[in-house]
Amino acid sequence: MPTITKSTGLFPSNLVTSVYSKAKGFSSLAALSQQEPIPFAGNDVMVFSMDGEASIVGEGENKPAGEAAFAKKTITPIKIVYQHRLTDEFINMAEEKQLPYLEQFVDGFAKKMARAVDIMGFQGVNPADGVESAKIGTNCFAKTVTNKVTYAAVKADENLDDAVALIQDKDCDVTGIAMAPAFASALGKIKAAGTGTYLYPEFRFGNKPANFGGMANSVNNTVAFKNSKIRAVVGDFTNAFKWGYAEQVPMKIIEYGDPDGQGDLQRTNQIVLRAETYVGFCVLDPDAFALITTESAVAA
Repeated sequence: MPTITKSTGLFPSNLVTSVYSKAKGFSSLAALSQQEPIPFAGNDVMVFSMDGEASIVGEGENKPAGEAAFAKKTITPIKIVYQHRLTDEFINMAEEKQLPYLEQFVDGFAKKMARAVDIMGFQGVNPADGVESAKIGTNCFAKTVTNKVTYAAVKADENLDDAVALIQDKDCDVTGIAMAPAFASALGKIKAAGTGTYLYPEFRFGNKPANFGGMANSVNNTVAFKNSKIRAVVGDFTNAFKWGYAEQVPMKIIEYGDPDGQGDLQRTNQIVLRAETYVGFCVLDPDAFALITTESAVAA
């Protein structure tokens, strides 16, 4: 990781009072679901299912047994961290000159955290390297959702219809859609037969509508991160998925030791800015979701 030094332009003699952050990112899962903060030790969510229907009982007749059941889902906090080295000239700056950079660093980390929630939740991988994480295990959409539709760009709208049908067949609701940019682009290219009119012009030219078909919609490249075969996720994000964070983006300025394995800070006249937090998430009901994926769907 390259160290930010005076020669990189971070510390000009007349340091500007604002800093532009190139960090980009937001969480589709946060946008489509309800956020609930979680404690450090984790949080158990009880999923109460009431299968079957109510029964008519005649006078003097025995009341039949119901089909209600409890199932426990655990939201386990996962620590995520982002850190970077600077030369220790930063420490000697006046606070008013440090503040803009610190604010942008925290803001940038918040965006990285948002992307991390999606990447971990959708794919089950470490955002830093794209490798499957044992800490996440099967607690992600890619490994727990069995409703799948095979992606076809020219029939992306039909893919959505098929995905919704799979979910409704399981007696679940659909409240939102998370799309990869390629899927949104495919929708924007679909034309009406005969007339050549674009059926979904709201998706053309990279547009990302927040609503589609009466449902919440989010277009994000976290849906198809790296080698993921997922192109869209449809389902009940409002009720069947939970996520949260245990602590608001704490930040440290580290002046001593070797916190990142790049050498002793005092020896190299450097410091490390580190931000870290805990996040947790859980797919409460896999039946309430469907994946549109480049993998061939296997008939149930």
